[in-house]
Amino acid sequence: MTLFQITVLAVIQGITEFLPVSSSGHLALTPVLMDWKDQGLTIDVAVHVGTLGAVLAYLWREVWMMFCGIGKLATGKVDEGAKLAGLVIIASIPVVIAGLAVKTYFGEGLRTPVIIGWAFIVGGVLLYLGDRYGLRIKKMAHITVGNALLIGVAQAFAVIPGASRAGTTITMARLLGFERRDAARFSMLLSIPAIAGAGLLQGMEVVQSGDAAFQANILIVAGLAFVTALLAIVVMMGWLQKQSFTPFVLYRVALGIAILWIAA
Repeated sequence: MTLFQITVLAVIQGITEFLPVSSSGHLALTPVLMDWKDQGLTIDVAVHVGTLGAVLAYLWREVWMMFCGIGKLATGKVDEGAKLAGLVIIASIPVVIAGLAVKTYFGEGLRTPVIIGWAFIVGGVLLYLGDRYGLRIKKMAHITVGNALLIGVAQAFAVIPGASRAGTTITMARLLGFERRDAARFSMLLSIPAIAGAGLLQGMEVVQSGDAAFQANILIVAGLAFVTALLAIVVMMGWLQKQSFTPFVLYRVALGIAILWIAA
């Protein structure tokens, strides 16, 4: 891939990963719209790893709290950090099962314009309903095991390109009554095990390939995704202090309609 192509993919991933607009959908559509050869899952995972670094940097307090909490479990102590880590693990189980099922039975068969288009539209409508009618009375500290499991089940639908991991988890969190910023924060925490797992598997393949040029491209795309993702997170969290998810809803529905129209 050229440096220009890598830059475009990294910027798209960085901007869209934590917004409820589906980064996987955008990555699948980009080569189609630009008439490029599909970049493949390895590049997709590389840009996701870059965004993983961004969320670790932004939520470093929560991440450190979970890390310390897990360490204290060896002494028999269960603190807030350990509880939060447990909730993240519980919420991550459904998407692992869904991911294995899709890989086994569908492969990349879901990366089609029609599926992506409908996923954008349906996901956008559900996001609007959750954001419009969901209460705003719960903080992240109020998440229960049941809440985490429901959010995790919602995240499982993100294996469909266009559905959006951030979109599905935020929608469910809003339906459960969590405030917008807290819904977004927990959604970002859930991205850590999902991205780390996929990144580890693909990373081993890249190292074993022995292709120095390809490995250099991977590092470049991950670094660019990190910078753009961190900026996108800061902007989104600032926006959610006073505003709703409605602009993202309108964008999703409009893009979904455009995709279906082009694919028809």
